[in-house]
Amino acid sequence: MVRGDEDGQLYTIEGLSAALIILLTAYLVLGATNIYTPGDEHITDMQLEQLGSDVLAMMDTPDRQGATSDLVTMVYATNKTGFETVFTGYLNETTAGTTDNLNMNATVWYRNSGSGVGAYHLVSSSSGFYTGRDPAVRVTRWVRVPGKPSGAPSGVNSREQAMLVEVLLWR
Repeated sequence: MVRGDEDGQLYTIEGLSAALIILLTAYLVLGATNIYTPGDEHITDMQLEQLGSDVLAMMDTPDRQGATSDLVTMVYATNKTGFETVFTGYLNETTAGTTDNLNMNATVWYRNSGSGVGAYHLVSSSSGFYTGRDPAVRVTRWVRVPGKPSGAPSGVNSREQAMLVEVLLWR
């Protein structure tokens, strides 16, 4: 039984305060947690792959009709520093005016004078080779070169051929 004094009011205020604290705590806990679904895992990889594919497409687009693209010129001349400068320049550009910290390794695959396939390393970013710790994506682009690239190994044919430029990208 409630007496005529203020004890009943204190119990009511205490109960409402406790309920409010419990609701506020539940709201903060549920609002602070991120629900990480397995489907979200590969979104950043897909964005990085699209970015690398776009960079190779930009490099493979000639400046004018009938001209040779920068990508074909750099692969044919085995221009390692030019490829790295242009590719990482496009790759690490941001809209904020700052640069990103993406790394890359580029390899050129070719059909050798026998019946096999060979490869040679074109360039790696200044931070070194891929260690396997960070997830990496692979982007490729076929280029048509007029003959044997100048810095290619001896097994590359001297005829006009298609070569595969493969770039491995990671953060």
